[in-house]
Parts: sequence; structure tokens; C-alpha cells
Amino acid sequence: MALELTDVEVRYGSVTALRGVSLRVGAGEVVALLGANGAGKTTTLATVSGLLHPVSGEVRLDGEPLAGLPAHEIVARGISHVPEGRRVFPVMSVHENLLMGAYRDRRRARGDIERVFAMFPRLAERRGQAAGTLSGGEQQMLAIGRALMARPRVLLLDEPSMGLAPLVVAMIFSVITEINSTGVSMLLVEQNAHQALAVADRGYVLETGRMVLDGPAHLLRADDRVRRAYLGEDVV
Repeated sequence: MALELTDVEVRYGSVTALRGVSLRVGAGEVVALLGANGAGKTTTLATVSGLLHPVSGEVRLDGEPLAGLPAHEIVARGISHVPEGRRVFPVMSVHENLLMGAYRDRRRARGDIERVFAMFPRLAERRGQAAGTLSGGEQQMLAIGRALMARPRVLLLDEPSMGLAPLVVAMIFSVITEINSTGVSMLLVEQNAHQALAVADRGYVLETGRMVLDGPAHLLRADDRVRRAYLGEDVV
């Protein structure tokens, strides 16, 4: 299995958001996508998941083109997207939010919900509670759980640690590692570069819509440009 972007260009009207972006996520890999605000990271995920359509280039899963397909068809192909800001349905219960993630096959929903609850016991305790009343960390758990209900092969994660307390961040990244251990590949957008590169196999760095750096995570952690710009380290 491989998710591949090749020379992808995306525009918002007359503004070019991605310029010739290429990346690859192989079977079982966690790939981190780093960059400053406005670099094009969220645009990249939205393009993969069908929320945006490239004006040129290719997006492929297992060699089959995805560009131009509607978002629900891309979910059916095996890609789930956990968006920035969680985007839970606030007036619906935790249980109902999870059912929304299983819209393609409600017959297996009960077993999948119990697996999500086993992964996130706090959600099990709040299964009947309105999602809008959950804490930020609990809403992030719910957003990840809802995406897992579609049984993805590739999980797109957009800023999963944003606005969360350090202990909750540690728990979320522990769960990310656990999910990956089941064989789910991941493309991870994350401002916390330390955490992202700690769980990733490989990484890419975007600057103003262009890919400027890529390589194994341990080499990116040692790269002076990454250390200075994204890890907050002084480089002599």
C-alpha cells in the first residue's frame, strides 16, 4: 500500500497554495508533515481527502488515482481525515458521533464502537454525553475514534495536539503509536515537531507551498534547519 502525491498544484482562486508537492506514505508508515502556519500542510491533507481538487499533478492510493473523486468515495477507498479543530457534532452524543463515522456499514458499528471505547475509556464513560460539552482532549479522542470507525488504511491527522495540556498530548501520541501498530499508515500534520518526529518514520518540510526537505525522522531531527526553525534549538 502506498499513498503518493506527485507534482501536485492547488490554488485558491488566483493564489497558489501548493506548488509541485510530491510525497509518499508507505504501508505501515507514520510520515510527519512539518511547516509554519500557512505553509500548505492543511491544504495537502484536504487535497488527499477530496475536500480540495488539484489543478495539476496526481494523488494515488495503491496506484489508483484519487484526484477528482468525491470525499465519501475517498473514505471508501480507505482514507480517513481527522481535521484541525476536531469538528465533532456538538449537539450529538459521543455514541452518535461515532455512528456518523460508520455510515458506510452500520452492521459492524457496534463492535467498532466498543474497540474505540477500549482505546479511549473516557469516551466510554461519556457515551451519552453531548460532544460539545466534552473537554478539548476528549473531543480530540472522539474525532480520532470517529475516523477509525471507517476502518481506514491511511489516517490523516491535522494538528492532533493543538490546544491540549501536556499530559493529554502524551496520551494522544501514545494512541497514535498504538493505532499505527495495527497496520494503519498515517500522514501527520503537527506543530509540535518534537512529538511528530518522535513517532514518525519519515518527514517532509513545507515552506510556502513547496517541499524543501525530506528524509528519515532521525535525520530531520539532527538537521540544523529543522532544529532552528521547528525544534526551537540554538544551533552554533
